Amino acid sequence: MIVNVPLSESVTIPQLGFGTYLVDPEQASDVIASALRLGYRHIDTAQMYRNEAGIGQALANAIGAGISRRDLFITTKLNTPNHLPDDVRRTFTQSLQDLQTSYVDLFLIHWPMPMYYNGDFVTTFRVMEEFLADGRARTIGVSNFETHHLDKLLAGAQTVPAVNQIELHPYFQNRELASYCQEHGIAVESWSPLGRGRVLQDATITDIGRRLEITPAQVVLAWHLAKGYIAIPKSTHEERQRENFLAAECVLSEEDIARIDELDKGEDGRTGQHPDVFSRL
Repeated sequence: MIVNVPLSESVTIPQLGFGTYLVDPEQASDVIASALRLGYRHIDTAQMYRNEAGIGQALANAIGAGISRRDLFITTKLNTPNHLPDDVRRTFTQSLQDLQTSYVDLFLIHWPMPMYYNGDFVTTFRVMEEFLADGRARTIGVSNFETHHLDKLLAGAQTVPAVNQIELHPYFQNRELASYCQEHGIAVESWSPLGRGRVLQDATITDIGRRLEITPAQVVLAWHLAKGYIAIPKSTHEERQRENFLAAECVLSEEDIARIDELDKGEDGRTGQHPDVFSRL
């Protein structure tokens, strides 16, 4: 059973969701329709992915077929060049139109990219607080923010970000940042929770999977859930979507969790750009 993690007094997020990074815009509607049939209710997308319209069509079809909008949790993210106030407002409105919804459940700053707004992501976030106030975003947060970004944001914004979506998986456990978030009441959401597949061949992961008679992907996702992280695995294949969804039923022992904890490679395990490096590209 998928647990709902509280983000505010009135909003919870399904701890296991469905990611859509690199889902082809032409295939997005069918991919999301498949995920919804399997039981996913938390869908994560972004302006940068360019697949919001396809996802919106799948969501509209599902709602038309009887799924309540209240039972869906939809996240999208502000694209990198769109950080000036008027651009934030304009592109957020476009995202709502593309997703065919009057509100999103979570809206995130995708990357802290100072070259686009003179380092003033606090102003960007303050504009997002307008959407929180008028109900078009039920919660707001950030993605790929390091502790120094969060320090600045917490000092200047009126709202604590509900979520920080960061790279996190057994080979890159991002412990300092994850601990900072948890200490400040910011939910940790793992992108690339399977380490782009790299961790699935690890001997520790496969050994635990054989003993528990579950797949390596289920082992890794069960680890995320046991650590209290929100995870958004992605697959365009229905069988893998089902496999990932069923990870919510898998239970690891404390010993299993400790063994996976030992797999951390620190920065050597990172698969994407460090946000401070990416921000200078």
